[in-house]
Amino acid sequence: MPPPFARQSAVPPGGEDLRAGDNLLRSRETPDAPGDKAARAFASVGEPDLRTLRRCFFRSYLVAAAFNTQGLQNIGLAYAMEPGLAAVHPDPEAFRAAMARHLTVYNSHPMWAPLLVGVFLSVEVKIARGLAPPDMLDDVKSTTAYTLSAVGDSFFGGSLLGLWGLGAACLAATGNTVGVAVLALCMLLCLNVFKAATFWAGYREGFQVLKRLKRWDLINWGRHIKVLNAVMLTFLWLLSAPRAVGALSLGDLIIISGLGIWAVTEPRFPREMAIAALVAAGLCLAAFRVS
Repeated sequence: MPPPFARQSAVPPGGEDLRAGDNLLRSRETPDAPGDKAARAFASVGEPDLRTLRRCFFRSYLVAAAFNTQGLQNIGLAYAMEPGLAAVHPDPEAFRAAMARHLTVYNSHPMWAPLLVGVFLSVEVKIARGLAPPDMLDDVKSTTAYTLSAVGDSFFGGSLLGLWGLGAACLAATGNTVGVAVLALCMLLCLNVFKAATFWAGYREGFQVLKRLKRWDLINWGRHIKVLNAVMLTFLWLLSAPRAVGALSLGDLIIISGLGIWAVTEPRFPREMAIAALVAAGLCLAAFRVS
């Protein structure tokens, strides 16, 4: 029995545990410091998983499907970016702001669409983590897209597509229809592998992947392919008009040789244009002789 004048404790038995729990709840309700808030936001930023990246990649094939006169390919780009942006920006306000960034004017060659979607996703991850300002994407987006568009038009549209067409025409002139189908399958496979590889490289490396594209020197490769196209055009002419092969006289050869010497010695005259001019001159002279 305690002494009659002993001071009783104000905390009942077990009250120490309740008070400790109450203090813990109060500490969690206190506002975060700016550094803690930023760290928590950084931790909440997500990265697209493999399934999301696949969705973005396959959607990039439809970038030009909603072409319009106001934003050009912007709707298709936003459609391709949407799954990745939803994963990177779970906050609705941040997601809407990211979608608005990709609804501005955009236009590029379709072969570069997977690469650019990958690059833009990589930049969006950095923006969500506070490692890059949102204005950076707006500053370099149009310049990068237009530059790659010019490279794509020259290499894919002006060179590689012509090589495919001339190769198929030569095979068809020889009656090799199976070869035409095999060539088409091989070209389609190579182009799709190229798209997948550039999409992954763009996402992993961001804008740094442009340095690798510069080392590829696709503009000069396009010039070499155009020279090859001129040679293949000559083979197609030989296959299509065998009677014209022996129709060239010595005078014709002199004229063609003179044109060739002038074209080679003229520095302002492109090589592919020189070969194309020689082929055209030979075709005209041969057609005149045969007729």
